[in-house]
Amino acid sequence: MLSPVYEREFSDQSYGFRPHRSCHDALRRAQSNVNAGYKYAVDLDLEKFFDTVNHSRLIELLSKRIKDGRVISLIHKYLLAGLQIGLHFEETRSGVPQGSPLSPLLSNIMLNVLDKELELRGHPFVRYADDCMIFCKSKRAAGRTKQSIIRYMEDVLYLRVNEEKTSVGYVRGMKFSGYSFYVTLSECRLSVHPKSFARFKSGLKELTGRSNGMGYERRKTVLRRFITGWLEYFRLADMKNKLQGLDEWYRRRLRMCIWKSWKKVRTRFNNLCKCGIEKDKAWEWANTRKGYWHTSKTVQYSPALCIMPT
Repeated sequence: MLSPVYEREFSDQSYGFRPHRSCHDALRRAQSNVNAGYKYAVDLDLEKFFDTVNHSRLIELLSKRIKDGRVISLIHKYLLAGLQIGLHFEETRSGVPQGSPLSPLLSNIMLNVLDKELELRGHPFVRYADDCMIFCKSKRAAGRTKQSIIRYMEDVLYLRVNEEKTSVGYVRGMKFSGYSFYVTLSECRLSVHPKSFARFKSGLKELTGRSNGMGYERRKTVLRRFITGWLEYFRLADMKNKLQGLDEWYRRRLRMCIWKSWKKVRTRFNNLCKCGIEKDKAWEWANTRKGYWHTSKTVQYSPALCIMPT
């Protein structure tokens, strides 16, 4: 078991793939750093980290702590095992194969060197796997830190840093694990990053597509899991206003799906009557020639289609 051996050595500011630590803990630590006056940050972006880990450097780091050569040899063979993509085999001369329980531990062992260097320099930071933010008290200090850390990563760990995607500046709007930061009344708060919110909306759009072949029960189950999981992950964020606007759009999408499922005029008429609509109005609406999306916005239909007859 390698985890207990290295767990004692890992930094307190590292949170990825470690027992009793989560992404939410990392975000709270980041908030604490900002509230302490470190309102500028370096959002470090490692270029294809899991594909570019230097095997020789990693084995060297492992050899300093593990004295059993058989374990080192086994890990080395694992790193060089290669990948089978369809009928094509590819050798792995660098990088850590993803999907194995060993990969997160090896990545933490590699980046623990960076953690110790940042601690030695006295920089507050938060790291979750290869997602790392280094906090500073001024933009100028953040710029100097960026340049020195890039040199350190390339010269000591042989890792590439994407300088174009490595951002430096005020923490407002910076992305970390899908969240972003903003400061109000001298307090750091969390919000959902626009890219994360856009992906969520795109997922809802796909699941509420009227031609995706999902039945009512299956759609309801999949949507419940998708929305519940997303909300649980982003529960630390302030997003009431965003969700209110999204809720209106989402309900309209559901009304569109329900209306399409009532394909025939007689089915629409019967279901509208079950929803409490007067017969003359139900017959009028059931015979509409308007499209599904247009119909879903019609005020008269909204209360009726909020209830799905069994």
